[in-house]
Amino acid sequence: PGPHAVVIRRPMMPGVVGVEGTPEGHDTIPGDKAIAYLESRGRKAAVEYLRAIKRASEGYTYKGSGTKLTANRVVWGETVVAIMKELAKTGQHKNSLFIDCDLEGSTGMKLVRQAFPECFISGGVMERGNFSAAAGFGFTGEKQGVFATFSAFLEMIISEITMARMNKANVLCHFSHSGVDDMSDNTCHFGLNNWFADNGLELGDMTRLYFPADFHQMKAVTEAVFGHKGLRFIFSTRSKAPNILTPDGTADLFSPQAGYRFVPGKDDLVREGTAGYIVSFGDELYRCLDAVERLGEEGIRVGLVNKCTLNVVDEEMIQKIGKSGFVLVAETFNRKTGLGARFGTWLLERGLAPRFAHVGTHRDGCGGHWEHHAFQGYDPASIIAKVKDLLRQ
Repeated sequence: PGPHAVVIRRPMMPGVVGVEGTPEGHDTIPGDKAIAYLESRGRKAAVEYLRAIKRASEGYTYKGSGTKLTANRVVWGETVVAIMKELAKTGQHKNSLFIDCDLEGSTGMKLVRQAFPECFISGGVMERGNFSAAAGFGFTGEKQGVFATFSAFLEMIISEITMARMNKANVLCHFSHSGVDDMSDNTCHFGLNNWFADNGLELGDMTRLYFPADFHQMKAVTEAVFGHKGLRFIFSTRSKAPNILTPDGTADLFSPQAGYRFVPGKDDLVREGTAGYIVSFGDELYRCLDAVERLGEEGIRVGLVNKCTLNVVDEEMIQKIGKSGFVLVAETFNRKTGLGARFGTWLLERGLAPRFAHVGTHRDGCGGHWEHHAFQGYDPASIIAKVKDLLRQ
């Protein structure tokens, strides 16, 4: 009588030498190990197929951004470690507990484990339990839980987010692999519905969503919000992103050397415009910047706004762009649940009625890495076409 449970315990990827029993079994199998396994099974055709594959290149030069391609998901980990080292001088680093979901190498958490193992827990593949544990640690005083996983798995913990918010827990979350860029896994791993985290009641809610555009801004955002109260969600992509340049191309726009300081809730004016404005964020910003630069060469001066703090209206900026000829929201999130799904409402609530359009992810993936951009209609060529369509209306 009574409840019973059966637990089957076995290593992941049995029989795959070098992968069996390791977290690599939860990820893409390295080519050399896959080939060795297939050879041991006599799968010659599969081996020949893998060896014949050549890495494809986009072969496109983006204007307005530099060549410092950087993985922001790793920069998050590096920045957190630097912050913890400063806190360790006074023992305050023990106020943060990091809980990983078996993805430490992909989210930057591995760097934290290596530097501060006493503040780290390898929680395994159980997002709901791990987030709840992080929220429990951040329930009292100056403590905070720090949680990380892929953005596709944010949807697993909606209820836990609500409970953490109601209990006024302090949790800093890093959700990598946002959007669709470089996501050959297709729709099952797309990070599309990140806005589901912003599900609290409006009055007094301190939940904040951040999606930095390059490595400078990732560092600035993480440093700025690490010690804040409440629930903070920082998003990054699987792919690397280039550095965003100043209008004259002589410096990195979001670098301290250019005088940049991140202010939560404030949008960044990346380029001034007269015809209208594009609003974007994250990895989509550099694609929009390329479109803006190419439109400028045609004599069409379009402005660009970086909305790094996603879920807070910058009243000054929305008045500025809302009085222009058009507003185009371009994002890699789900068109049905992303920024564009609410930005039009924000404009109308303030009596602003520019021509409006919205592009974002709206189709299931069909393989590829950078090919997703054009497939979803938010590559520079598609942005340029959409702007010209708005100008014709």
